[in-house]
Amino acid sequence: MNESAALRSAPLRARAEIDLAALRSNVRTLRAHAPGAALMAVVKSDAYGHGAVRCARAAVAAGATWLGTATPEEALVLRAAGLPGRIMCWLWTPGGPWREAIEADLDVSVSALWALREVAGAARAAGRPARVQLKADTGLGRGGCQPGDDWAELVGEALRAEAEGLVRVTGLWSHFACADEPGHPSIAAQLTRFREMTAYAEQRGVRPEVRHIANSPATLTLPESHFDLVRTGIALYGVSPSPELGAPADFGLRPVMTLSASLALVKRVPGGHGVSYGHRYVTPGETTLGLVPLGYADGIPRHASSAGPVLVEGKWRTVAGRVAMDQFVVDLGGDEPEAGCEAVLFGPGDRGEPTAEDWAQAAGTIGYEIVTRIGTRVPRVYVNEEQDG
Repeated sequence: MNESAALRSAPLRARAEIDLAALRSNVRTLRAHAPGAALMAVVKSDAYGHGAVRCARAAVAAGATWLGTATPEEALVLRAAGLPGRIMCWLWTPGGPWREAIEADLDVSVSALWALREVAGAARAAGRPARVQLKADTGLGRGGCQPGDDWAELVGEALRAEAEGLVRVTGLWSHFACADEPGHPSIAAQLTRFREMTAYAEQRGVRPEVRHIANSPATLTLPESHFDLVRTGIALYGVSPSPELGAPADFGLRPVMTLSASLALVKRVPGGHGVSYGHRYVTPGETTLGLVPLGYADGIPRHASSAGPVLVEGKWRTVAGRVAMDQFVVDLGGDEPEAGCEAVLFGPGDRGEPTAEDWAQAAGTIGYEIVTRIGTRVPRVYVNEEQDG
């Protein structure tokens, strides 16, 4: 019996069930949205909390030809696990593991001269060229090189390093600020700037394998942004990049994670009984309380106190009072399920359970944060691991 099968058959305090068939289906759906581009499966932050190695393998099996991570350490873990093909990482700080990345055949992002010089030095020491992608700041104001003189200087030095055999410029890329807000004027402005900056680099002699700017919302709604490669992150996991754009089902996507727990205690209490720290909830009358053994140490947002929804025996319940470090309470309204009964915090919604978006609204945040913050105390249980038909 493998680890996931053992976990599925054992009673657990809590579990995050990861449906790899749903993930593979999402990859195929996203590829259909951008048929002329390759697809990068972004598996940073442990695949948004879903498990990087298992999700990366499923994504590759479904046709993703690139994998993407934020940090080089995340990318090196994938390579050490035997993931083949192209893996890109983009969040570097001075003194990072450049040589290890070169020797692992990673594509590394460069936004400034210091990074280009460090990676070129590492390539010289390694005796092999680094695969480098130059990142342009087209308006997000975060990572990336500014247009104008800064970009010209970076492109020029990259070409000189390429002529010395130290780097191979494999890509030109950028990132949207407001792709999740259709019609935002920054979208067209960034696309124009990206075309200008890539054209400049190509006129000077850069021959990139890929040009890319599209994230999940752009992949779904901006075909003019697809270029050679799209980078899909949250959409892979069946969470909408923006409720304003539509629910996952509107794009043919299915949520991959279902978070549930076993009720640790059910007890009857009188009216006027305070519940959890600060007694922010007081029972309006005699009722039953259910103890859910998950808390903010597991990633349940404390901001969802008195608001987070939970499905217990087919009925929606609401967090009663404050979410504590390891547990929270729901008012069962007099119903008396047995201890051990399943409480579903979120999932695809097929059984009437809440979704990650419901929790995002309850906590005043976004679906990305809900799934990504689920901690390591919660076992990931993988289902549908075998490739489908």
